[in-house]
Amino acid sequence: MMRYSGKRNGMSKEEELSKYMVLIENYKEQLNSLEMQYSYLQAAIADYTKAKMTLEQLSKTDDGTDVLLPIGGSTFINATAKNTSKVLFDIGGGVVAEKTSDDAIKKIDERIENLQKTQERLSSMAQQIQTEAAEVSDKAQKLLSEEKK
Repeated sequence: MMRYSGKRNGMSKEEELSKYMVLIENYKEQLNSLEMQYSYLQAAIADYTKAKMTLEQLSKTDDGTDVLLPIGGSTFINATAKNTSKVLFDIGGGVVAEKTSDDAIKKIDERIENLQKTQERLSSMAQQIQTEAAEVSDKAQKLLSEEKK
């Protein structure tokens, strides 16, 4: 007569349950990391959106007009608009180039679009991890319910 030894796939139920718990913890850490990255991307999108709105408003302003210029953190300075048709734009690597307002706005739109695509990829990854974590959690629950019998 064969007796069930409580081992599955060469592992005891306790070892298998421990493996599932470690996996679930790893999934939680991955999800937290993705959430932080998503938040960073959201902040970058908000920053670019604010810059775009400022550029759009400044491009409609006549030279010599007094303006309140947002500098971040809900803080503004009094400034006089001068040569609003040209802006200095960071093109990467610490290099700044002069661009027209329209060209700068187009570049900002491209950056926002790229950040949004990255957010979509992060969301997709998070959904996949949540699905895998749910499957592992179900297996752990099943193992626990078997153990109680």
